[in-house]
Amino acid sequence: MKTTIRILYLFLIACLLLACGQRPTAPQPTDTPQATRAPRPTTPPQPTSAPTEAAVISPERIASAQEFVDLLAQGDYTTAEEKLTRQMKAALPASTLEELWSSLQKQAGAFQQQTGTHTDRIQGYDVVFVTCQFEQMPLDVKVVFDASGLIAGLFFVPAQSTTAYEPPAYVKTGSFHEQEVTVGSGEWALPGTLTLPAGDGPFPAVVLVHGSGANDRDETLGPNKPFRDLAWGLASQGIAVLRYEKRTKHYAAKMVALQNTITVKEEVTDDALAAVALLRQEPEIDSQRIFVLGHSLGGMLLPRIGAADGQIAGLIALAGPSRPLEDTIAEQVTYIVKLDGKISEEEQAALDKLAEQVERVKGPQLNAAVSPSDLPLSWPATYWLDLRGYNPSETAKSLAQPMLILQGGRDYQVTIYDFDIWKTALSARANGQLKFYADLNHLFITGQGPITPDEYMIPGHVAEQVINDIAAWIKGIIP
Repeated sequence: MKTTIRILYLFLIACLLLACGQRPTAPQPTDTPQATRAPRPTTPPQPTSAPTEAAVISPERIASAQEFVDLLAQGDYTTAEEKLTRQMKAALPASTLEELWSSLQKQAGAFQQQTGTHTDRIQGYDVVFVTCQFEQMPLDVKVVFDASGLIAGLFFVPAQSTTAYEPPAYVKTGSFHEQEVTVGSGEWALPGTLTLPAGDGPFPAVVLVHGSGANDRDETLGPNKPFRDLAWGLASQGIAVLRYEKRTKHYAAKMVALQNTITVKEEVTDDALAAVALLRQEPEIDSQRIFVLGHSLGGMLLPRIGAADGQIAGLIALAGPSRPLEDTIAEQVTYIVKLDGKISEEEQAALDKLAEQVERVKGPQLNAAVSPSDLPLSWPATYWLDLRGYNPSETAKSLAQPMLILQGGRDYQVTIYDFDIWKTALSARANGQLKFYADLNHLFITGQGPITPDEYMIPGHVAEQVINDIAAWIKGIIP
């Protein structure tokens, strides 16, 4: 079975994550994370999704995006390249555009037609999503324009879900309200949402830290919004929650234009620490009871975050890898390739190439001059060098903060093997707790049978037991 499985994982992980982040250079932050917030509303609003900037995009931009997709579909990659910025031409010359479009059609089926567009505006960039029907699935081609009308970003993403978000039964919508805040300051300031329980507080609070990729504040995947489930579910039980747009999403086009020297510090940890700093400024928040919850990559980096700020009250990992990231990536891709019970020559060649890239990450010759194309996911050497020697579970042993580790039994991306490593590492700690849920996937949504990426396109919610366990654990931590 190789339908949406391929495009949702193999192609997106190799292309989308690269394009969204490119792991570029970012200015060094100040020693103390800064944060600002919007003025408090006089009347608490009802919980809603965070508003985006008004997306009044000119017809010319929309037509240009459609024309660009037409050029790809027609095989005119040279003309398509001319529509790119200088930086994008270096990253995606005509030959690479051809390779990407060919790979895309091998995974999603032959291109059939454009079926519509929708738009957005992010940090001054015009963004046009051209919805395309391929033989096996619809996809959005996300085209980002700079001020001059050149294409500064190109992404292939699952077509926007038409399924409206419906809160799970455990959410009590009248028991909390939300306000817009800003996490961090300066050129990397991020829009966020603070969900506050009804009442005066002060409340315990949780910062939500994303997994890999260019995630929004809800960590949206298809029709699913696990971070919104967590925020509204925990707020229904008296716990405030802060979630925010990930830097690689909110500043996607801006970051693509930078050099490839980013590390997880700029991608994840700086903004997580700024979010904690913001909560300490909030009068409704108990500054002694601020927790950080990390999902997937965010969970893997929790020990780093905890080490950087010893005043964080506790750390909660949802499906956090405990092994080297390059090994996790190789294991995930191998799982996907083997789902149909056979491996083609082309697939085996791709696996062999990935294995070589993994070994290069581990090898003694890795240095900042190694080309990203020779490394997993085309992430730069600086990213891998920064993670070299980092052992999440071993780092966790040295931390004083309480830790809660949660793992789904139907998770192929982070597995029970990772969970067992956490269990061994925390076995000697009185303040380490672990929870295993046999029927939950990587998003902590219930399912049955063999797990594939197709399942992520089925609407669901973070399991109520997960919400209850997190809330009970937080309430049991006495500063």
